Amino acid sequence: MLAAMLAMVWSGPGLAQSGLGVQARVLEEGSALTASRDAITLRLALSQPVPFRVRMLANPPRLVVDANTLDWGAAGLGADRARQGPVGAVRMGHLPDGWARMVVDLTAPFALRRSEQRVSEETGRAVIHLDLQRVALEEFERLAQSEAEFASRTSPALLHPDAPALPPTGNAERKPLVMLDPGHGGIDPGAERGGVREADLVLDFARELREVLLRRGVFEVGMTRNADDFVSLDGRIRAARAAGADLLLSLHADALPEGIATGTVVYLLGDEASDDSAAYLAERHDRADLLAGVDLSRNTDEIARVLMSVAWQDTAPRARALADALVAGMGAADIRLHRRPVQSGAFTVLRAVDMPSALIELGFMSSPRDLANLQDSTWRQRMAESIADGLEIWHREDLAQQALRRH
Repeated sequence: MLAAMLAMVWSGPGLAQSGLGVQARVLEEGSALTASRDAITLRLALSQPVPFRVRMLANPPRLVVDANTLDWGAAGLGADRARQGPVGAVRMGHLPDGWARMVVDLTAPFALRRSEQRVSEETGRAVIHLDLQRVALEEFERLAQSEAEFASRTSPALLHPDAPALPPTGNAERKPLVMLDPGHGGIDPGAERGGVREADLVLDFARELREVLLRRGVFEVGMTRNADDFVSLDGRIRAARAAGADLLLSLHADALPEGIATGTVVYLLGDEASDDSAAYLAERHDRADLLAGVDLSRNTDEIARVLMSVAWQDTAPRARALADALVAGMGAADIRLHRRPVQSGAFTVLRAVDMPSALIELGFMSSPRDLANLQDSTWRQRMAESIADGLEIWHREDLAQQALRRH
């Protein structure tokens, strides 16, 4: 109940107008399932964003997509055409707990390479986009779940026509969803040095990090933008929440006017900036919304502040643990860190009190050394692997802490 009230309070008028509280519909226009020998693409055009989750099941290979409060309608999704390739039957139905399920039978092993939901700021509509790539059977078996590990909570015929009824296991683990937020974009290029734009650098890095995370198979991954588009700060939070994200990582590579900062910094939300640089960066990031005419002056009422304060008591220590784990992963990979690697500031994009969030300044474009690193593919790969290491450290520790709190 508290989480639902927080979602309403924090999202503001934009989300309320999109009607997230009512059932979303699959729109025929813009929805498609297409397949070739080596690639499968699923696009679900929706009347509004929904929380969703994706699984790959083995024996036989299947793609399972669950979406909350979704009406499939008469969506055909080009399934007949897709069945000419590596896609077999396509089944759609609803679970008893309000989730909708699509199961796509596959005739060959595929792995998920892209999973994201993008929300239109103008219309409030959303598109879930999944890309699958053909892989070796060994990789598929390593990444996929067996049906015995998957609590379907629905008719066996929906999951697989020949599958026996499975009792709910009650302990099926869901992969946590990491929402990557490449900063800036569109009318806001971010910092610029020598014709290089921050918005482009962080988008390229976010794509590389997404591939690293998906390849490891521990997390699901979404992105607040996957093109040179402007997304408001509030819109980034709403996109993360609509996708059911477990944490948000905002990626930046800013520049300071003095050019004195160097190394990677992880920022957490704080009412007071940890130093002048943090205050400058927070103000600079908010300025992008002002440039686009987004109103940042909206204040929450006293009830909203109390609710957010209660939620933040749980989220704040988890966010701090996230920052510490990220820094540990980077340090182990010999990534050059700022002399104060964890700092705080009033960053609007970190104000989702119902999920841990962190802003990573990968480096500072005002530093020639950092700029060279940001443009070096070997360094970016090492940075992406180190962030993935940190996320896995945090996830293990967070699960242990949650188990302790339950006891």
